[in-house]
Amino acid sequence: MVEQLEQQTPPWRKQCSSCGAEFGCAQGEPGCWCESVVLRPETLAEIRAVADDCLCPACLSGYAERERSDSDGSSGPAIRGGASRWAKAIPHAAIRARGVPFLWGLGAVLLVVGSLLFALAIGPISIGAGSIAESALSHLPVLHIHSSLSTVERAILWQIRAPRVVLAALVGGMLAVAGSAYQGVFRNPLADPYFLGVAAGAGLGATLAIAYRSAGSGAGELLPVAASGGAIFGVACAYVLGRSVGGVRNTGTLILAGVTVAAFMTAVQTFVQQQHSQTLREVYSWLLGGFGSASWHEVVLVAPYIAVSATILLLHRRVLDVLSLGDEEAASLGLDVRRVRLLIVVAATAGTAAAVAVSGLIGFVGIIVPHTIRLLVSTSYRAVVPLSLLVGAGFLVLADVLARTIMSPAELPIGVVTAFFGAPFFAVVLRTSRRISS
Repeated sequence: MVEQLEQQTPPWRKQCSSCGAEFGCAQGEPGCWCESVVLRPETLAEIRAVADDCLCPACLSGYAERERSDSDGSSGPAIRGGASRWAKAIPHAAIRARGVPFLWGLGAVLLVVGSLLFALAIGPISIGAGSIAESALSHLPVLHIHSSLSTVERAILWQIRAPRVVLAALVGGMLAVAGSAYQGVFRNPLADPYFLGVAAGAGLGATLAIAYRSAGSGAGELLPVAASGGAIFGVACAYVLGRSVGGVRNTGTLILAGVTVAAFMTAVQTFVQQQHSQTLREVYSWLLGGFGSASWHEVVLVAPYIAVSATILLLHRRVLDVLSLGDEEAASLGLDVRRVRLLIVVAATAGTAAAVAVSGLIGFVGIIVPHTIRLLVSTSYRAVVPLSLLVGAGFLVLADVLARTIMSPAELPIGVVTAFFGAPFFAVVLRTSRRISS
């Protein structure tokens, strides 16, 4: 069987890191001979400790023979499907390094830059891209460039549009990268901050901060902290409820648990609002979502939360690929599954809460962006996570442009725009989740 499978592989020659023999390799593609050899997680971990690359058929089969000799007299070939776990080859170095394709990464960067320039230029007073670049360079004293914009145009550009655009980019990137992280850590293609109770928890925390603030004080600085606490509590409740009734791996169970928690927290939020009716206008203004009142103060306020959370998720993008194999397989590779899962969930939740605290409840970003990347680029989280951060930023900036121009001079809540695109996209993902899930 091993010889037949090896003969079917492409003519890629490798050298066994154990015995030095040369053998054919399919570069980790389906159909590799190694997939026909079944090994226990303990044996697989032992191989990973002594080998920095693939083993040849003879050496790997030797581990299988040793397992059979150690068992209670079991016999028969070690073929996949005959045991609970099977060994996967350690891929070639070129495949291990695979991440974001250069062209797609360049395209994502251009999308962010283009969306930022487009958003800065669009408005009742149009400002050209050249004038924007000139004005930006004029702030650098070493270049001695003078801006041709008037005082009013500079105020519109840097005090009104720029903080709004930058805040939209931060929030969009955070929501998208958090969505990809939730989908990886729960191994659930429909997991999203909006559907897991995070947004509802953040909304409740923000409502409590506004309603019970001290007289004469503002709630701005407290909003990210209060929203983070509520969001962590919300996703924890959804996770525990989903685990208790069917396990977090079941898509329907997890989504229903999130909807249940969100409904309860929304009820509590409504009760608090009725008890403090003088805060209704401020609370509803926050709940509708948008960046109409964005300022540099809010950018500085949430940037540290988002920067730390996004950095943690980016550093754990390879870990998300390992978690996609399953808890037992990840543990056999030496990963502390429970600790890593908790760290990723807390980082994604804290960043999402900080983002939602200054933008309101914006849904579907964490569904649209990661799944688009999976469909067009790769299912590996080494590509999905960083591209989600960039594409999410560009997507929400463009959505905000649409929200403030489609009904000008009135402004449409940005949550309405994302829901308009997200609802049909979610339906498509729901129908094809088995095919595109990682």
